[in-house]
Amino acid sequence: MSETDSENTETGSDFIRDVIREDLAAGRTDGVVTRFPPEPNGYLHIGHAKSICLNFGVAADFGGRCHLRFDDTNPVNEEIEYIDSIQEDVRWLGFDWGDHLFYASDNFERLYEWAMHLIEAGKAYVDDLSADEIREYRGTLTEPGKPSPYRDRPVEENLDLFRRMRDGEFEDGARVLRAKIDMASGNINLRDPVIYRILHTDHPRTGDAWSIYPTYDFAHGQSDAIEGVTHSVCTLEFADHRPLYDWLIENLPANSRPRQYEFARLNLTYTVLSKRRLMQLVQEGHVSGWDDPRMPTLSGLRRRGIPAAAIREFAGLIGVTKADSTVDWVLFDHCTRDLLNTTALRRMGVLRPLKVVIENYPEGESEMLEAQNHPQNPEMGTRQVPFGRELYVERDDFMEDPPRKFFRLSPGREVRLRYAYFVTCQEVVKDESGEVVELRCTYDPETKGGNAPDGRKVKATLHWVSAAHGLPAEVRLYDHLFQREDPGAEGDFLDDLNPNSLVVESSVLEPALADLEPGEVVQFERQGYFCVDPDSTGDARVFNRTVALRDGWAKAKKK
Repeated sequence: MSETDSENTETGSDFIRDVIREDLAAGRTDGVVTRFPPEPNGYLHIGHAKSICLNFGVAADFGGRCHLRFDDTNPVNEEIEYIDSIQEDVRWLGFDWGDHLFYASDNFERLYEWAMHLIEAGKAYVDDLSADEIREYRGTLTEPGKPSPYRDRPVEENLDLFRRMRDGEFEDGARVLRAKIDMASGNINLRDPVIYRILHTDHPRTGDAWSIYPTYDFAHGQSDAIEGVTHSVCTLEFADHRPLYDWLIENLPANSRPRQYEFARLNLTYTVLSKRRLMQLVQEGHVSGWDDPRMPTLSGLRRRGIPAAAIREFAGLIGVTKADSTVDWVLFDHCTRDLLNTTALRRMGVLRPLKVVIENYPEGESEMLEAQNHPQNPEMGTRQVPFGRELYVERDDFMEDPPRKFFRLSPGREVRLRYAYFVTCQEVVKDESGEVVELRCTYDPETKGGNAPDGRKVKATLHWVSAAHGLPAEVRLYDHLFQREDPGAEGDFLDDLNPNSLVVESSVLEPALADLEPGEVVQFERQGYFCVDPDSTGDARVFNRTVALRDGWAKAKKK
């Protein structure tokens, strides 16, 4: 993120908002209407979140409104499932479109009439060329196109053929309707673009009512005009389509004249934000579904425990620019961690348990110890944690032959158990293969609460869970889905999948975690932030790691 981007974020300004201010000041518009127009052919991802925050945010800043509109013009790939998921995601992100929910399919009849209008004006014609032939006739970036032999069909013949296309008389691909613009234009999008094609496919909302469907380019801008959108904000890949957007608006009997503005889409390290590639990951089983917590989809991030507020904060930090760039994922983790640090309750969970027996603690007895819910925020109160003779500690917190700077448990060393007592490892128990399976320790009953009355210090404090009271749980440790910063940069992006993107541990958690609902996030002390997964049922608890405790953003900024 550049210095300029940072300044724009801090002042709440960007070039889109500057344009709107100028339009309002010059009287070119007396209000602001934006829209978020997804195609319902997949689930939303974090790149869409940037657009959602921008469009709804701009409307709110200027006292306008933002529409949610589904550009549902391709029934081959569209499903009601996607429509429902998109609405859920936008609401979860914190935005409300009120009564302004629209569909391009609401306008199918008017769009058809407007296509007839172009034909009658001699600005559209029915073409019998195949898709391959149209592509060949269109030319290249350095060579102009050549006109179709059907370009000069009489108006009446075009009207007749287009009506028959609507009536379902012709097969898929037999004919298309093209706008008649300029086959020699330097912008290929103006070389007589296709604006209607034949598709004998049921539509999720209109069923079998139509045999022809408008292309995205034809339906998108016209739907903006019908809805009274003033500022049509989209990503940079549509910049070359803007002349077509404007040509169609100028040549149709629309009551409003929206203007298109482009901004840079979001690119993130260690992931892909191509809907086609995300679909491939799902369909080929590389992930468990669209809501797999390794996916950059909003449903996946929500399942992972990412707060919506962290996504909004991230969108604000990266700013709105005209230049493509790639944002380091560690900034997104930083936003998540920064928010959860203030809101998440603290709990203890042992991910890879190693049993500890405190030999001088009375057998069959236990006690409740007071633990803080948030050490930096006393107002969040305390809780009672059970303690007994048998405990679990983290396997990584013990080494039989430790290096010089390892201060945690080892034979003969004393450490603090958080909120509890000082303990000393006296004996190591191993199984037949030589693996450590149990530690025999003693405790100092005078150090209750974790402080020694004689003032002696220890160099390590460990988290723990009572073996008798612990909650068994499956803990899923998620990492980047890809092991390259730029997946696919040197070949097939699937070759860059991270084989260690998911590690599952059989863990033990403190009993206070039994009552959490799916989606609730807590901090496992010394481990990271975790949330309850919807797969949890009864006593079979499942937790997902949302983000680790270590913050790599400062290091990344220095780099």
